[in-house]
Amino acid sequence: MSTNTILPTGLDKLAEIWVYLAATPLFGLTLTLVAYVTADAVYQRSNKFPLANPVLISVVLIVTVLSASGTSYQTYFQGAQFVHFLLGTATVALAVPLARLWNELASRALPLLTAMLVGATASVLVALGVAKLLAAPPTMMASLLPKSVTAPIAMGIAEQIGGSPTLAAVFAISTGIFGALIATPLLNALGIRDWSQRGFAVGVAAHGIGTARAYSVHPRAGAYASLGMGLHALLGAVLLPWVARWLL
Repeated sequence: MSTNTILPTGLDKLAEIWVYLAATPLFGLTLTLVAYVTADAVYQRSNKFPLANPVLISVVLIVTVLSASGTSYQTYFQGAQFVHFLLGTATVALAVPLARLWNELASRALPLLTAMLVGATASVLVALGVAKLLAAPPTMMASLLPKSVTAPIAMGIAEQIGGSPTLAAVFAISTGIFGALIATPLLNALGIRDWSQRGFAVGVAAHGIGTARAYSVHPRAGAYASLGMGLHALLGAVLLPWVARWLL
């Protein structure tokens, strides 16, 4: 071999891989998967400490890489949309634990529905109350209204009532992350030990991200969180546009 031949170093290979991925939809997909695997490893090593929430860590990692590399969100989403597509499948799969508890849930339908309505009402009133105190513009208030409903539905509601779907998604995701972070210490402080009560409260208040946290803690809490999230999403889509016309 000629002495003039320059063998590629590990750094050169890494640069070649980066250039290739950045030019294809594989970049977004790879970044999403690597960020989540890394975040989940941190979460497991911390013994599932609430502040080490894998969704929060993943968001921070992805935003950091996109900012550092100057990559636009549109370019990133070309690959990330493959993971996004699976969100619907994962949501439908939440019906499995609910089916297993169907008889129990049916017998508790009235108290569960009442708790969901109270929780949803409190969410709306607190959000609008804080927004009014801060003199938020109408668009901001309309975007904030569906913050505790799962993000895709929150975006649709916000668009329908004059808000920003993008802001609604940010508020919804932030609510889910914050809810997942404080759920365990808050419920412990309140002395709530029953897994069904804990899970349902988290599902109503923190939708999918809170539900994922509930499943990681206890399967019964996860099942009730799925129910809370589903009921809130369903009734929110029906009632929140009407409530917005009255309140806003």
